[in-house]
Amino acid sequence: MRGPDAVPAAPPAAPLLFDASTLDALIEALHVKGFRVIAPTRRDNALVYGEIESAADLPAGWTDIQEAGIYRLMPREDGALFGYAVGPHAWKRFLHEPVLRLVSARAGPSGMTLDEADGVAQPTAFLGVRACELAAIARQDQVFLDGPYVDHQYAIRRAAVLLIAVNCTAPSGTCFCASMGTGPRAGRGADLTLTELLGGGRHVFLAEPGTARGAALLDAVPHRDATPDEVADAGAALAAAEGRMGRTLRTAGLHDALLAQSESPRWDEVAARCLTCGNCTMACPTCFCATVDDTVSLRGDHAERWRKWDTCFSVDFSYLYGGSVRLSARSRYRQWLTHKLATWHDQFGVSGCVGCGRCITWCPVGIDMTVEAGAFLEASGARGSAPPAADGGSR
Repeated sequence: MRGPDAVPAAPPAAPLLFDASTLDALIEALHVKGFRVIAPTRRDNALVYGEIESAADLPAGWTDIQEAGIYRLMPREDGALFGYAVGPHAWKRFLHEPVLRLVSARAGPSGMTLDEADGVAQPTAFLGVRACELAAIARQDQVFLDGPYVDHQYAIRRAAVLLIAVNCTAPSGTCFCASMGTGPRAGRGADLTLTELLGGGRHVFLAEPGTARGAALLDAVPHRDATPDEVADAGAALAAAEGRMGRTLRTAGLHDALLAQSESPRWDEVAARCLTCGNCTMACPTCFCATVDDTVSLRGDHAERWRKWDTCFSVDFSYLYGGSVRLSARSRYRQWLTHKLATWHDQFGVSGCVGCGRCITWCPVGIDMTVEAGAFLEASGARGSAPPAADGGSR
């Protein structure tokens, strides 16, 4: 967490436990502190992030079925509040907004006046952040906060966010966070991390504070120390989730394999299927490309500058004076995959992929990046190794 009070809490003697029926007390405590609460909600046959008032707004008893180009919701046999993976939306839409007015200028009797984007963000709690998404927020922090040029609008929104992670015990068919070392257990960065435990007549949450204010939230919730058996149950649930990943991706040698095969005919094969629609980049929690549009009123007395999400699959994205650099679908898909899995390492020291699987699920023609990357590895003769150690979440 980036913020003045994001100080790690002293580790408790044991993780804490509270009943699921008291989750409303946690949500209410956030509201009392002035936070709006954003969490998974069920809308239009999908699980999307939206503002909630109570735990009743969570998609209790639902899970998601995901495969390449396939997404649907199914009822669960229990009342799990977080018994699913991730939907089409990423948390980045609240931090790096899809459309943002940067500045407006208006001519008046006394001259030109400038109105910059709002510099205040409402305190917001993200409830239900998965491990892969926590890592994705860390990637966005690197892009927008850690370089020589800080994105001030992102910084304002980021400082206002409190992160409540929920460890993932229900991975989907397109998940591969275990391969990327980003899940299913949430790493560093959350103010509070929860693990939902069901069965044997219980429905409880194991709670692990990550910061002082995360620990303070638990003061509003009746809780007790978790027993060793309950801690073991949480560990077993996460171990089982790691074994149920729907996809795997070998990462050893992948960087060099991709860059060494820029002229491989495999790029033509995938380009023949790719629609260059950009769905993968819109759904991706780490993609950050944007464009800037300037608009001027017909009278010429008012102009605005807007920033909008863009995609490297667009011909216009690489337009320079005289034409686009990447005219073919082949070159645009190659740019996306090699940046995500190879040159992102060169820029930021980590992979640009966190293994959430959204790009596979929401590809209209079901292109699977784990299959494509695996083909380049096989062609290069690279041999994989164990998945990388968890690199944690946002800092």
